[in-house]
Amino acid sequence: MIEKLSPSANGDFSGAMLHHWRGTAFVPGAKAADFERLMKDFNAYPQHFSPQVLQAKTLMQQADHLQAWMRVRQRHILTVVMDTSYDVVFGRLDAQHGYSISRSTRISEIDAPGTSHERALSPGEDHGFLWRLNSYWSYEERDGGLYMQIESISLTRSIPAGLGWAVGPFVESVPRESLEFTLRSTCNALQNSAAAQRAKH
Repeated sequence: MIEKLSPSANGDFSGAMLHHWRGTAFVPGAKAADFERLMKDFNAYPQHFSPQVLQAKTLMQQADHLQAWMRVRQRHILTVVMDTSYDVVFGRLDAQHGYSISRSTRISEIDAPGTSHERALSPGEDHGFLWRLNSYWSYEERDGGLYMQIESISLTRSIPAGLGWAVGPFVESVPRESLEFTLRSTCNALQNSAAAQRAKH
């Protein structure tokens, strides 16, 4: 289930757009420990979250506090590649309930990715497709599986006058599609893990 949530009516977003989405899913047979293991293994993200995640690695880990880097690709009329860094915290309420909070610390749009001319665009040069991204996961193990919910809050540049035909669909559609893709990919990875565990027994 995917829902669009309204931004705060009191926010001042001159020149910017706030995107707030929530997704909920249930994975039969999955465990809370499976979710934690999957989400903490950033080095394996290209395997589970391809084609959006091209590269990923853990930069630092101290218990449940991690810093991670990812190169991501978004396609919607335009194709945009970005290098993104995150500060991530995982927490457990008890054996069945937990959460994670991911906050972007740096997002750079990449010009000519994969070529000898590749470079990170400066804040004044980029197109503003993604300025900030925070993700909030919560999960509960019950009813023979795992309930998961993710909220995504992102900030992008407002659509420039005259470029709505090209930029508009990207800016308006990508936040929803990215959240849905992340949720479905997580479900698939957990289902595969649960099936592998059943096969062992």
